[in-house]
Amino acid sequence: MKNKLDLLFENKKENVLNVYCTAGYPAVDSTATILQALQQSGADIIELGMPYSDPIADGPVIQNSNMAAIQNGMTIELLMQQLAEVKPKMHIPIILMGYLNPVLQYGFEKFCKQAAAVGISGLILPDMPMPEYNQLYKKIFEKYQLHPIFLITPQTSDERIKKADKLSRGFVYAVSSASTTGNNNAAGGQQAYFEKLQKMKFKNPVLIGFGIHDNHSFINACKYANGAIIGSAFINKLSHSTDVTQTTADFVKAILAPVPSEDAAVVQH
Repeated sequence: MKNKLDLLFENKKENVLNVYCTAGYPAVDSTATILQALQQSGADIIELGMPYSDPIADGPVIQNSNMAAIQNGMTIELLMQQLAEVKPKMHIPIILMGYLNPVLQYGFEKFCKQAAAVGISGLILPDMPMPEYNQLYKKIFEKYQLHPIFLITPQTSDERIKKADKLSRGFVYAVSSASTTGNNNAAGGQQAYFEKLQKMKFKNPVLIGFGIHDNHSFINACKYANGAIIGSAFINKLSHSTDVTQTTADFVKAILAPVPSEDAAVVQH
């Protein structure tokens, strides 16, 4: 059976929307509801964060959601149960994002086997070194048809970018700045970096993440890549939500809103 990420990118080459949410946030039983609402609202991929006490790649918004989810009682075991229950209702790819230490404590192969069984298409483990993946984990990923997704940044050398592209399956995660998630103040060198990515010949699709927070930043990122990833802006909305289904629908609708044509803009003025 084909991986859902491969099927998605075979059929959709641009404006792919990947939305991040933290498992067990804002409430321990929110996850399945939010996954279904994201799917129904038009998200193409869901990146589901596994709460961890020291999420080094994430900014304060996602860090806080991690701590809240842990306090809510979210664990890998509970997450796997919730994903098993919602699996029959989900048809878009779900990828798990987390850190190596909790996965190793759980048991790497046990984790991958269960992830595959509950319908997960890929894993993002930002602190998993590429050589370690190659030597220790690649065969396990392949055994359970899970796609490894590696991150690149503006500081990543061309050689390392090519290696990340070679080892990644599904897509390459292009971090838009060297800062943490949720940082919108890194526009300076972004354009040159985006243009560089656009010119490089990737074998995988590329999605841009970090700092994508609204319709404008989503559309701009999509000019240079196959799509974009939004996390902190969505978590922010959920943190003030009294109805996560409605909040999710409104958020995705706003991100995917069609850009008015120049003619329409003139009429509006």
